[in-house]
Amino acid sequence: MRSHSAPAGMHPREFVTFIAALMGVNALGVDLMLPALADIGRDLFVTEANHRQWVVTVYMVGFGIGQLVYGPLADRFGRRPILITTLVGFVAASIFAASSATFEALLAARLLQGLMSASTRVLAVAIVRDGASGRQMARTMSVAQMIFFIVPILAPTLGQGLLALGPWRFIFYALGMFAAFVLAWTLVRLPETLPVARRVPISIASLKQSYRLTLSNRFSVGYAAAASLTFGGIIAFVSSAQQIFVDEFGAGQRFAVLFALCAGAMGMASFANSRLVERLGTRLISQSAVLALIFLSVVHVLVIEWGWETLISFMVFQALSMTCIGLCGANFGAMAMEPVGHIAGTASSIQGFITSIGAVLVGSAIGQSYAGTTLPLAIGYLAIGVAVLVLVYFIEGGQLFRPRMEPR
Repeated sequence: MRSHSAPAGMHPREFVTFIAALMGVNALGVDLMLPALADIGRDLFVTEANHRQWVVTVYMVGFGIGQLVYGPLADRFGRRPILITTLVGFVAASIFAASSATFEALLAARLLQGLMSASTRVLAVAIVRDGASGRQMARTMSVAQMIFFIVPILAPTLGQGLLALGPWRFIFYALGMFAAFVLAWTLVRLPETLPVARRVPISIASLKQSYRLTLSNRFSVGYAAAASLTFGGIIAFVSSAQQIFVDEFGAGQRFAVLFALCAGAMGMASFANSRLVERLGTRLISQSAVLALIFLSVVHVLVIEWGWETLISFMVFQALSMTCIGLCGANFGAMAMEPVGHIAGTASSIQGFITSIGAVLVGSAIGQSYAGTTLPLAIGYLAIGVAVLVLVYFIEGGQLFRPRMEPR
């Protein structure tokens, strides 16, 4: 098994762990406060339960918009200075969130957190792409995501632990402390991965060319759009999980454990993908996962309609659906980057914007449809699966399950 391509001075295992920690800044930014949403709503006088979901979705809006900025900056000035600056900004935004006196102020702080954490997604992809491509890139990202998915497994439990020690504001201080740790790791261990010779000056002409190359390539924009749909399924679950587990199934004390089991399924899927992708290829794995998601969603809708839905049935279907989504994410991302690796920073920004904003729209539409049952989530997953399958069919020129030549 080939080793992961790491920057000079970093062991491959340290590099993968660093990428996972970098991605973890964003994961904690989404998941750590989930157990506190009810406390936040009560403390800041949020009367409508579904409005608490905006603590997650506003963050993701900032996350999506910010990605448009950091790619060109990283291609011009290098990866390190942009990452250092935005991690400092994330720490400041976390302190702002912790001191918020109104729900509107908290949402503003969350928007700023999202804007700052957007660099972690862009630069994680760009730094990995600086040294790898194709199946090797997918394998590296899968291993990083496997470690990264431990974060949502542990995050609600950590959030509940912080709530046991003090008010919900402690959670935002903890976010700032973790970002400060990653900042210190960056300063001490991460070298610059983009040589001066490969840097691209920022100009209208160069940006137009990069946007044209990224948006005119059907694999680049198509797989970014496919990733946005599957990511939207994650946002829909995350934003409504507290209501489903606590309000619908009355599993308040077990929320962290139940959420962890569903998130853990994605971690196992990423682990499996990291072991299989170089042998089977990104297309075979992701397309099989999409078909499985459609089948699971159809059965889940029928179970709900027939009145058989229980906490156990929901857990089974949700975990299996998250497994399918986990098998799509890293592979869609790697395939989207294949034809635009020479402009990895800007391309990652554009693709990240498409993926994140599209996911917010999809996830919010499903999450805000919650009305006391899991049916909107099941129907949403079915719609996502069908839409992704149709999209992939057109991306691949009407050919499914036919492996193309992929960089190894």
